[in-house]
Formats: sequence, C-alpha cells, structure tokens
Amino acid sequence: VGILLSCHPMLPDYLEKYYLTTMYSLEFIFGFIGNVVVGLGSLFYWKTWKSGNIYLFNLILSDLSFLCTLPWLVSSYSKGTDDDTWCQFNRIILFFNLYTSILFLTFISIDRYLLIKYPFKNHFLQKRATAIVISVAIWIWIILELSPIYYFITTQNSSGSQCLDYASSGNAIPNLIYSLILTVTGFIIPLCIMWFFYIKTRALLISHSLQITTTLPLEKPLVLIIMAVSIFSLLFAPYHVMRNVRIASRASSFWKSSECTKNLIKAVYTITRPIAFLNSVINPIFYFLMGDHFREMIFLRCTEFRETL
Repeated sequence: VGILLSCHPMLPDYLEKYYLTTMYSLEFIFGFIGNVVVGLGSLFYWKTWKSGNIYLFNLILSDLSFLCTLPWLVSSYSKGTDDDTWCQFNRIILFFNLYTSILFLTFISIDRYLLIKYPFKNHFLQKRATAIVISVAIWIWIILELSPIYYFITTQNSSGSQCLDYASSGNAIPNLIYSLILTVTGFIIPLCIMWFFYIKTRALLISHSLQITTTLPLEKPLVLIIMAVSIFSLLFAPYHVMRNVRIASRASSFWKSSECTKNLIKAVYTITRPIAFLNSVINPIFYFLMGDHFREMIFLRCTEFRETL
C-alpha cells in the first residue's frame, strides 16, 4: 500500500516480477490439472457428442494451448528474455485464448437456451454438424481478427530489448484504435448476446415453472449461462477497460498525464491481466455442470486412482 500511495516508479516492474509470476504459476498448476482431468474424462465418458459438448471441448483445447505457454511467461518475467519471436507468439496465444473462450462461452449460452426452448427436438444450431462448423469458423475468425496484432506488438523499449506486454508496445494511436475494435467485436457484442440469452432463458424457466411441478432439470442451463455472464463481467471487463486506458495514457497527443499517473495506470492494468485469464482455471467447472453422471464418473475414477496408490 505504501508503494502504491507513493507512486513508486518501479511499482509496475515489481508487479510484473512478483505478482504476475505468482498468479500465472498458480493458473498453470490448477488450470492444467483441471483441464487435463476433464478433457480426458470427456474423451472416455462422452459416447455421443452433442453440440454443447463440442463447444466445451474446443474451449478446453483453447485453454490448454494457453496454459502450456505460462511456464515460459513466468520465466520471462522473473529472468527476462531475448527471444523476440517467442515473445510475440506468446502474446498472440494470450489473445487467442481470450477471444476464442469468449466466443465459445457465448455459443454455450445459446446452446443452453435452445435446450430449454426445444427440449424434445434438436434445433438446427444444436445439430452436431452445425456445432463443428461453428467451432471451425470461430478458430478461423479469431486467427483473422488477431492477424493485425503482429504489426502492433514490439519487443523494444527505450531501455533495450525485453518482452513488452501488448498495451505497452507499438504506436499508441493505431494500437488504441485496434484495441477498441477488439473490445467491441470480441467482448461487448458477445456480452450483449450472452445477456440477451440469459434474459430469454430466465423468462422460459419462469414460464415452465407455471406449467410443471419441478424445474430442477431446467435450472442447470440457467446456471451455465449465469456463470458465463459472471466470467464476462468479473474477469474480462476490468481487463478490457484498463487495456484501453493504458494504451490511451501513452498517447501524449491527446492525454497529458504525469509519470505518476502513467505508472498507476500501468500498475492497475497489470493487476487485471492474470485476472482475465483466470477463465482457463474456471472453465473446467462448466464440464461438471453438464450432468451428474459426468461428475460421478470423474469422482469414481479419482477414488479408484487413490486406492491404487
């Protein structure tokens, strides 16, 4: 607190070296274990892959690709790095995971709504072939959407070569424009879609509760959507706000701010970064909410494994 109040110029560096390394290490440990367990469990448990299962499995593939880069990221923040190519690749993987996760969570929300809307038949969007096409389209779209990021990411600053974060690299003005476009297309629009289907799902559940005696089976899809909306609001929103504020603070042409203010903005932005990527740790919980049988299978296999030790 003392360092923060005194606006210490080294505060962002301290956060990167100690806070980021600690958070990313914990995310790697818990996220990797959780995603591997539910990923392998799904391969052995799911006999028939429905649309929701396909979206969830793609979500876990995205998370694992991100989690596997964290050990290098921790090392680069604690010891530094001169590998510019790997630095750029790692930054792109961070964004790739973030925006694929957002889109897959959005389609999971849509899928859960359709599950309630059409409980006795499959809507076109719930067909397995459609889910596969949508999943492939999501991967392609994110690749195209993030392709300009190569232009904005740099690894050089005034003090020499180091692996800079996205908001601290490149020309501030065009970088801010691109970041705002990403915020709108990759975050705000999916968030609005998710809120829309949350409201629609809640209305359907209220309607069903007036017609049938129990709504417990129908409440699971609502729980999934509530979790997805919560992840958006609590994890992703602060990161997107502070990323744009951080880039804007570097644009001296229209924002005149002191070095103290810039350091504080960078410090807060640094705090939000690992919080946004906590989704890779939380996402496996979606698997456990898909059905009781999947949870029972995981617990049974874990019990059997402990007994063999």
